[in-house]
Amino acid sequence: MTWSDRRDWFEDQIAVHQGHGSHLLSEQACALMMEVQACYCAGAWIAVVVLAFTVLDAQLLETQAPGFEGSSAQLLRRLNFGSEYQRLRMRRNRIVHIRCDQPAITVDQQWGSRQELEAEAQAAVKLMLAAFFGAPGT
Repeated sequence: MTWSDRRDWFEDQIAVHQGHGSHLLSEQACALMMEVQACYCAGAWIAVVVLAFTVLDAQLLETQAPGFEGSSAQLLRRLNFGSEYQRLRMRRNRIVHIRCDQPAITVDQQWGSRQELEAEAQAAVKLMLAAFFGAPGT
């Protein structure tokens, strides 16, 4: 039942952002978004945050900035994405680039901060979908 409720939330978010019409979509971003949805349904909140930015990055590189050679930070600036996208990028970086003296996530947080982590994952999904469906097709 929890999985179904989470899937419904995710699909409702897609419907909000998708709207009507066609969109330019990255094949890799589409495949990764399916993984984000599975992680979301499973409650793997940190994985959702990491993968959400990965989807965003793949989508932008393939549909809005083909051939771009700079960093993700530069890409976001070039395409005029706001500070909330930079915060998501920095959160993802803190999670995947380990600092032993300052962990980005702890076991205590995993078990004691589930609601906060879920809210963070939901915000990441919303940003991901806004960028994913931000390139209208013809």
